[in-house]
Amino acid sequence: EVQLQASGGGLVQGGGSLRLSCAASGFTFDEYAIGWFRQAPGKEREWVSLISASDGLTYYADSVKDRFTISSDNTKNTVYLQMNSLEPEDTAIYYCAAGFYWSTVVKGLEFDMRYWGKGTQVTVSS
Repeated sequence: EVQLQASGGGLVQGGGSLRLSCAASGFTFDEYAIGWFRQAPGKEREWVSLISASDGLTYYADSVKDRFTISSDNTKNTVYLQMNSLEPEDTAIYYCAAGFYWSTVVKGLEFDMRYWGKGTQVTVSS
């Protein structure tokens, strides 16, 4: 059974930090890319960051670049998202997902995420 378990969310003041974890099981971890996505109330889900478990390549949305860091511990099948300098606009439910990605000149990074976990709530107060 495939499982992706996100944890580490919580309530933090603006400017603070949180570290999210995504523990994966039930599939060959290093054959997939693991991504973090988020959805704020009333908004569409948006991509946040992604790491290729096979080669460690990382990608970030412009809104979180230089504030968030994604990393992977392949021995534990776990991906982390270190979030610093949090802003109220970062408030959302954060989901991790496993799948594939590719890049095109026209659309940039595109995803085919096959497995999704339940989210973890991140709330940033002003």
